Amino acid sequence: MPFDYQTVQYRSLSDRSVVISGGASGIGEEMVRAFAAQGSRVSFFDIDAERGKVLAAETGASFYVCDVTDIPLLRGTLERIEDEHGGIDVLVNNAGKDDRHAMAEVEPEYWRRALALNLDHQFFATQAVTRTMAANGRGSVIMLGSISWMRGRPGMVGYTTAKAAINGMTRTLARELGPSGIRVNCIVPGAILTERQEKLWLTPEFNQQFLDLQALKFRLDASHVAKLALFLGSDESAGCTGANFIVDAGLTQN
Repeated sequence: MPFDYQTVQYRSLSDRSVVISGGASGIGEEMVRAFAAQGSRVSFFDIDAERGKVLAAETGASFYVCDVTDIPLLRGTLERIEDEHGGIDVLVNNAGKDDRHAMAEVEPEYWRRALALNLDHQFFATQAVTRTMAANGRGSVIMLGSISWMRGRPGMVGYTTAKAAINGMTRTLARELGPSGIRVNCIVPGAILTERQEKLWLTPEFNQQFLDLQALKFRLDASHVAKLALFLGSDESAGCTGANFIVDAGLTQN
């Protein structure tokens, strides 16, 4: 059953221009629904045109086809959104892919692809939108990390390296952009049960493994991440910047 994102209303999000990358599925899709329910003017982009169009029709959000690894296209898409929506108030750098890979088999091309999918676009999208944010004297940038690097998860070194780097980038950009009134924070999800994760990994044994490790004994879903994104995008988090906000049901305590 879909989560009701109107149980709490952040009045500061009403009519704010919010942009979400990788918004057609998974956590990104849930964020599109969450911000739209708050009355925000939501724009999102994704490489999946079919799912993006369906979600846009359901939510009233504006959808753009964009491959985040194509930096000129990414910049052009963000410029178009700024022009069409009167600027950007909140940027959520959500796009990413946690493909598994053996360390011994990684070649330079694959390595660069992993960083492009999970790290590079978060910087260049931030760079693109913060010029206007700085002129307006305010803005919120939300990065997406992962506890996988904190746990040192094997079999995904390209992904964990990118997600670890986001931690440093968040802290540096928070210092650099803070004087302009721009806040930069990072949401660090744990084991989030999305449609993709369910198809690839969900078995009774796998499910129980996470429950055993977590302090809270229920599986997290994308709504747990989206609810935190609403807080960080709103003025209620005006004093928060340069921080990691972990949503993992206590998994990293082990």
